[in-house]
Amino acid sequence: MRLRPVFFLIAALSVAQHCPAQETLLSSPDAPPSLDTTLPLPAAESSLYTRVTKPSPERQISWRRLVPNMVQDQKQIWLFPVSVAHGHHLLPALAVAGVTAGFMAIDEHNARYFRNTQTFAGFNKVFSGSNSALGMEIFPAAFYAIGLARKDSYAQHTVLLAGEAVLDSEILTTVIKDVDRRFRPASVPAGGDFSHSWFQETRGSYIGGVGSFPSGHTIAAFSIATVFAKRYPNPRWHVWLAYGLASLVGFSRLSVQSHFSSDVFAGAALGFAIAHYVVLRPRSTLVSRGAP
Repeated sequence: MRLRPVFFLIAALSVAQHCPAQETLLSSPDAPPSLDTTLPLPAAESSLYTRVTKPSPERQISWRRLVPNMVQDQKQIWLFPVSVAHGHHLLPALAVAGVTAGFMAIDEHNARYFRNTQTFAGFNKVFSGSNSALGMEIFPAAFYAIGLARKDSYAQHTVLLAGEAVLDSEILTTVIKDVDRRFRPASVPAGGDFSHSWFQETRGSYIGGVGSFPSGHTIAAFSIATVFAKRYPNPRWHVWLAYGLASLVGFSRLSVQSHFSSDVFAGAALGFAIAHYVVLRPRSTLVSRGAP
């Protein structure tokens, strides 16, 4: 997927003025101390300035924080193999790699099926690449506008987090595509061998990613769906709708012969993982002890 839709969304939203919401906890000054309560001992010197770690329930996000957050995200993303090498997240990583390898084994069969069938002709028109990208632009932009109109900072933050997740995902996708240079199914000539698709593609822009692995549309769709599903889990149909639409986008990449099944699965897994475990991961903030 080209980065144009993402930059279009960021540019369109940046004209709006962001009004961050701040929450403060105020202790009641009218509450008299209990006579049975032991009075606290005098704090040690400079205790009011002692920095302590406090978990933040929401990732701090704003237009100003977007780029610094992405720098932190990219560091965590690219150092993930080092974490796995030390035994962290080993089983989930092996599971995703195993399922991806399984889809690679049946890529040729699936690609031939979608090339020879006309069953999804109508579906392909609705979920074309341009229509899917447009939908992923319009919905967050409209959601952000509604959040501004209602002065709903939570909704505004949700869109910014979704944009952060998409940008993080697309940076990773572009680098991987430029390395693997995998043919798309539609690029394989009639009667060609679908199994010899890796390191073959020479056309395309390195900025948008030359190869087809993983699917850019799918990784973006699941990044957005995961952010909205995690931040708006109730009622439950919100979650089903978010992931259902993302799955339709992923399936459309197969039916229009833009991607192999392993491309789509890898995109879905990476989009979910980046949004859930990187962008939405609670961060610790440093606060002064005794501060409200």
